[in-house]
Amino acid sequence: MIFSELYSAYYNAVAEILAAAAKRPVTPDDIRRIIEEKAFGESVLNIEPSLTEERWQLLLPDGSTVIENRPEMPLTLIEKRWLKAISLDPRIRLFTDDIIDYPDVEPLFYPEDIMIFDRYSDGDDYENEEYISNFRMILDAIHNGYPLTISMESRKDIRSTQNILPKLLEYSEKEAKFRLRGLTRKGECIVNLGRITRCTKCTKEIKFEKTTLRKPAECMVSFDLIDRRNALDRVLLHFAHFKKQVEKTGEDTYKVTLYYDINDETEMVIRILSFGPLIKVTEPETFINRIKQRLIYQKSCGL
Repeated sequence: MIFSELYSAYYNAVAEILAAAAKRPVTPDDIRRIIEEKAFGESVLNIEPSLTEERWQLLLPDGSTVIENRPEMPLTLIEKRWLKAISLDPRIRLFTDDIIDYPDVEPLFYPEDIMIFDRYSDGDDYENEEYISNFRMILDAIHNGYPLTISMESRKDIRSTQNILPKLLEYSEKEAKFRLRGLTRKGECIVNLGRITRCTKCTKEIKFEKTTLRKPAECMVSFDLIDRRNALDRVLLHFAHFKKQVEKTGEDTYKVTLYYDINDETEMVIRILSFGPLIKVTEPETFINRIKQRLIYQKSCGL
């Protein structure tokens, strides 16, 4: 990745290792500890051997470094171009009016350069001023813990109003929609933000029976991966936001275990199928059957 809130962890982990090595030689245990603290579990597979085997010529064999000062990472030209490209995404305005701009650089890409498949066409209208206002109020209520009076309209044009204590926002990449998960006096609720017509701070004190959301059911899928055509890197990038374990089983083979929300199972099936023969699902049997059903359905459609 050029730049990412998640993947910059790799760079920060290496910077922390070098900062420690500038004070005293670091051991393999020191490297693993810093990687676990600053990056991800599977990062050890790449970062540690790259440093200790001097593929990245940053550490000497004794664990010291030729770098004298703590590493700094100013933005590069390509990072600025990437950030400027991201600032063109209309979802940015949901969070702030202070749009990132580097007048001396061109965006790395434009929204019209990206063509997305398998996404519903009725996603939320992120440029609607009412939607933006509702989103920001919900986000503030989540951060500060106060309830809202929310008016909404169903698909059948039925209008309703509820007092809701917002707890978190979810985003569906496949649907291109945000959902609010929160608490009412009767229990949990899920509301599509696109259905909300008005949000205001609740003016009366409300007692909620529950104070926390029920933890969603966590499912697991394991698959064998052949690292051809950079498959391992692509899988780690594609599933970066999922909890996972990666185990090397051969010269170019790995076992990958992913954990996901049961509500995302259909999307997970589609994502895994996109890697074709480089991935073979090994467990659980229910997921394997979902894969088979999907392939049979695709074949029946002439795909």
